[in-house]
Amino acid sequence: QVRLVESGGGLVQAGGSLRLSCAASGLTFSDFAMGWFRQAPGKEREFVGRISRNGMTTFYGDSLKGRFTLSRDNAKNTLFLQMNSLKSEDTAVYYCGASPTWYGSSNQRDYRYWGQGTQVTVSS
Repeated sequence: QVRLVESGGGLVQAGGSLRLSCAASGLTFSDFAMGWFRQAPGKEREFVGRISRNGMTTFYGDSLKGRFTLSRDNAKNTLFLQMNSLKSEDTAVYYCGASPTWYGSSNQRDYRYWGQGTQVTVSS
């Protein structure tokens, strides 16, 4: 059974940082590109970033590059999202997804497995 479990969310002040983790089990982690998406109340799920199977290639959503950084540890089956200079508009539930493609995708339909999400709240 495949499981993706996000953690690390919480309440942080604007300008602060958080590091999210996504622990994967039940799959060969290095066979999947990984991605982060987020969904704010009343809005559609939004692409945050993606990372290739080997971790060498990353791509970010508009306006996020420079503040957010994806990384992964294939030996530990874990994906990370480092978020710096957080803004109130970053408040959302953050989801990780696993895609069988090599580089991942900004399209949710390219992801086969999803975690349950972790809440990030940024206070202004």
